[in-house]
Amino acid sequence: MATLRVFKMRADAVLPRYESSGAAGMDLAACLDAPITIDPGTRARVPTGLRIALPPGHEGQVRPRSGLAARQGLTVLNAPGTIDEDYRGELQVLLINHGTEPFTIDNGDRIAQLVVAPVTHVEVEAVDDETHLGPTERGQAGFGSTGH
Repeated sequence: MATLRVFKMRADAVLPRYESSGAAGMDLAACLDAPITIDPGTRARVPTGLRIALPPGHEGQVRPRSGLAARQGLTVLNAPGTIDEDYRGELQVLLINHGTEPFTIDNGDRIAQLVVAPVTHVEVEAVDDETHLGPTERGQAGFGSTGH
């Protein structure tokens, strides 16, 4: 099993944790000196008070919490946000309020999920003829071409 090393920048920072045995993501909590209110249509960068070291060959994916999205319209703006293996700064979550009411985040509130996933690096090879890309059944058909 891979290990996620976590440094708490403040004593009241909450370690990421899985809320069930089958959970794919660990909850991330806000670490705040004062509540943050996000008005409808606006965004906020919410600190977690954590710095991490991802396992080699892995990335962190910051994803919305479904309950916040469904009930309040609060989601991660750049979902999924990517944390690179070599990043050592504070984890912060960029939230946006798509709801109709202001939403207040208090210290310790669960605000997002962190999924740790393997990353594959590839070698990039430029080709001089598009036929070298190889044919597929789909071809160049784009947005919406595989169904409704």
